[in-house]
Amino acid sequence: MRQFPLEMHQMAPGRVVEWRLRSTAGAPADTGGTGDAPGDALGDTAGDTAGRRASFNQDKHFTVAEESRGADDPVASWIAVTFEVKGALVEDALTRALLAFVRRHEVLRCEFRRLAGELACEPIAAAELALDTAPVAEFDSSEDLRGFLADRFKRSIDTLSWPLFTMGAVLREDSATVYLAFDHIVCDGLSMPIVVHEVQNAYEALCRGEEIDLPPAPSYLDFAEEQRRRYLSIAADDERLGYWKSFMARGGEFFPRFPLELGVEPGRMYPIVNEASPLLDAGEAEVFEKACRAVDGKPFMGVLAAVAVCLREAGGPGVYRGFMPVSERGRAGWANSVGWFVNTMPIEFDASPGRDFAQVMAAVRAGFGEMMEHIDVPFVRAWQLLAPAEFAARSWPYPVNFFSYIDVRKCPGAERHEDWRPTSHVWSARANGACSWFQRDADGLHMNSIYVDTAAARRTMDDFQEALRATVREIARHGSFRRPVALTAPRRPVGTPLGAAAPLGAAALPNDTAPYAPYTRRS
Repeated sequence: MRQFPLEMHQMAPGRVVEWRLRSTAGAPADTGGTGDAPGDALGDTAGDTAGRRASFNQDKHFTVAEESRGADDPVASWIAVTFEVKGALVEDALTRALLAFVRRHEVLRCEFRRLAGELACEPIAAAELALDTAPVAEFDSSEDLRGFLADRFKRSIDTLSWPLFTMGAVLREDSATVYLAFDHIVCDGLSMPIVVHEVQNAYEALCRGEEIDLPPAPSYLDFAEEQRRRYLSIAADDERLGYWKSFMARGGEFFPRFPLELGVEPGRMYPIVNEASPLLDAGEAEVFEKACRAVDGKPFMGVLAAVAVCLREAGGPGVYRGFMPVSERGRAGWANSVGWFVNTMPIEFDASPGRDFAQVMAAVRAGFGEMMEHIDVPFVRAWQLLAPAEFAARSWPYPVNFFSYIDVRKCPGAERHEDWRPTSHVWSARANGACSWFQRDADGLHMNSIYVDTAAARRTMDDFQEALRATVREIARHGSFRRPVALTAPRRPVGTPLGAAAPLGAAALPNDTAPYAPYTRRS
C-alpha cells in the first residue's frame, strides 16, 4: 500500500456512483438498503454523549480553516484511499458496509461547532444515519476520471461543513474501484489501512450472507476527551515540557528548519509539487532491513539515518534536528480506531562527518528512545505554550524538517493487500516548505514528497531524492555508507543569497534501477 499523487493512479475508467450521507433525525427509521446495517455495527444508537470537545489537533486545524475563510484566503487539503473489488459490485452490500463503517466510528459522525471559544463535537446518533446512492457520471478515459476525482475531492471536502468525507466507486462489469476521501480533522495516515480493512471485510461478509464481525474500535472522541482533561490546564513551566525546552535551547527555535535551500520568501505560501518514487525494490528492502538489524536498529531508523547523512552532505548541519509524527494508537487499545492519533515530536541526533553507519544508527536509536520517553504532551499544546507568537499564525513559520515512516505490512488487513490493491493519497493546495512520507510495503520502500513549486526547491528535492536512493541502496548492498553520499556539490546554507552559487542539476540513475517511474504533479 503506497502513498502517491492521485493523478498517478492507473485506475480503469467506468461508471461513477457515490454514497451520500444524511441524517434521518425526526424521520422513521430506515429499514431499506440505504438505511439498515447489522446491529453490531451501529455503535451508539440511543444517542451519543453530549458536550464532546475536539482534540488539540482538531481544534487547531479547524481554527486555521475558520481564520483562512474569514480572510478570504481558504486553505484546502484532503487524505484519500482507494481499493479494488473483484467481480461485479454488489451495490447493496457495499452500501451496508459503508454505512456500518460510518456508524462504527463516532468521529465520522461529528459536526464541529465553535461554542464559547471551544470547539465542540456534536455526534449524530448512529441509528439516525442513512446513505443514498447517487449516479454521477461515466468516463471513457483514466485521465478524465482522475481529473474528475481530484476536482471532486477538492470541492466536497470542507473542514467547516459536514459531512467531512466523500465515498464512491468506479463500476465496471468485472471489477470496481472504491474511494473514500476525508478531511484531516477526522483521520490520519494510519486510518487509511483501517478503512480498507473494515469496509472490505464487511462487504465480503455481507456478500456471503454473514454478519459483520470486527474487533472493538473505541471512539476517537474518548481519546480527545482524555487528552484535554490531562493537558488543557498545563502551563509553560510544567516539567513535562522539559524535553521540548531542551530541544529549543540547543536549536534556538521551536520549529526545526529544513536545512536546504527551497527558494521561499518569508510569510508566503506557494503552489505545490506532489511526487512519488521508489527507493528500494522488495529484495533490496529485505536486505536493507537486515543491514539495519545487524547494527541493533530498525528499518525506519536506517531510513532516517540516510536522510540525515544526505541532508548533511548537501550542505546541512552535522546534527540532525527534525519533527517526526508518532502514532498514539498503541497506548490504550486504539489500533482499530479511525481518528487523528498523531503526536508530532522533535528528534535530534548526531550525524557528523566521519561517523559510520553503525555510529549514526546508534545516535538515531538513542535520539528516538529519548523522544519516546517524552511523548505525552500533545504537539499543539507545546506549540501554544512555548511558541505563542507562531501559534497565532495559520501555518508553520518557515520550511520545517519533517520525516514520516509507515510500515503498512503491520497494519490491519495487510495480508490481503495483494488482492485489494489499496492506495493512499494526500493533497494540499499550498505549502511553504517540504514534507516527505516513507512507506514500506511488500513491494519495497517508497517516498512521497510535497514541497513548494519553486525552481530552487525542484533542484534541491531532485538532488536529495537521488542521493537518498543511492544511500539506502549502498546500505542494502554493503551495510554501510561505503562511498561518498553526495551526488552534487554541497548546496548553499539556508539564508545565503540565491545568486551565491550556480544552479545544481539533478543526477540521474540508469533507467533500469527503478521498478516504476517516478511521478511529479504540480498544482
